[in-house]
Amino acid sequence: MTQPNAPLTAPATVVSTGSPAYPPCPAHRLSLVVPLYNEQDNVAPLLQRVHEVLGSYPHPWEIILVDDGSHDGTPQALQAAQRQWGRHVRVLELATNFKQTAAMQAGIDAARGSVIATLDGDLQNDPIDIPRMVARLLNEDLDLVAGWRKNRQDGWLLRKLPSWIANRLIARATGVNFKDYGCSLKVFRADCLRQVRLYGEMHRFIPAWLATVTSPSRMAQEVVEHHARIHGQSKYGISRTLRVVLDLLFVYYYMRFRARPGHFFGGMGLFIGALGGAVLAYLLGLKFFLGENIGGRPLLLVGFFLVIAGVQLVTTGVVAEVLTRIFFESGHSRPYRTRLSEQALAMPDDQGWKQGQA
Repeated sequence: MTQPNAPLTAPATVVSTGSPAYPPCPAHRLSLVVPLYNEQDNVAPLLQRVHEVLGSYPHPWEIILVDDGSHDGTPQALQAAQRQWGRHVRVLELATNFKQTAAMQAGIDAARGSVIATLDGDLQNDPIDIPRMVARLLNEDLDLVAGWRKNRQDGWLLRKLPSWIANRLIARATGVNFKDYGCSLKVFRADCLRQVRLYGEMHRFIPAWLATVTSPSRMAQEVVEHHARIHGQSKYGISRTLRVVLDLLFVYYYMRFRARPGHFFGGMGLFIGALGGAVLAYLLGLKFFLGENIGGRPLLLVGFFLVIAGVQLVTTGVVAEVLTRIFFESGHSRPYRTRLSEQALAMPDDQGWKQGQA
């Protein structure tokens, strides 16, 4: 099993103002992406905390708040926050609830920084860890630094148990041995992250997706702060473990056979077809050499359907190969739709950045 870059450090030292002592790192521009769904009570304290942490950040930064079709007062709270803090606070409203993965992808598409950080909008992730994670990403020449909620402040049955199961399933199937796949606090190199697209509920598998475009040795984990939820309700429960299993099957297939699906389906088809052929050959021998009656034997139906299933899988592999060629030769469609046009959301590259004084 592949071991990611493993050294872990303690959370950054916090000075009395609540801001971290920024570690030195190369020049960059930082984009924070925060998906929110029905988090109206968390918007104001989230923005307050982000500005406490990054108010004196010596590099340009922006924050992209993605409203995932909330039906409470979240959109109004986001607009108020934008008016209060300025143009570096960018608000993106999705037309309906496309779920967290699509909301995160929308924010990534809108981000302009060379470094992208993602975190939840429920205040359980603490932005104070971001400068330290960014410094490690750039100083150690990594593509991903993922948060590890070592002292997670959640209920055991509905949150910790499903995550424990999911983390082990994902690590075993993908070979990327992270201790906490579910932590939304992650820091990426933008050029690497943009080489993958997130669909369905694939945000849990971002390290696995990145392993298809970069080496797992360029990924690391970092111990991060984690707080109990104060406002709002969790959108997750133990039922998500079943969805993780289904998504994991696709990830396993995609990581190993995305460019050669004919080998996956064709291999299974040949095996099943050969098994069915062996069954029919056995029955044929009984019929012609021993004179036994095979018409009423259930094994005849088993052999027949195994051969049919094998043929279907082989032809499915051929069709999948054709679709793969089309996929690689065409553009990617987006898993979301915004309320405003791209032109209305666009901003000149040299505007809308916040920068403090070192």
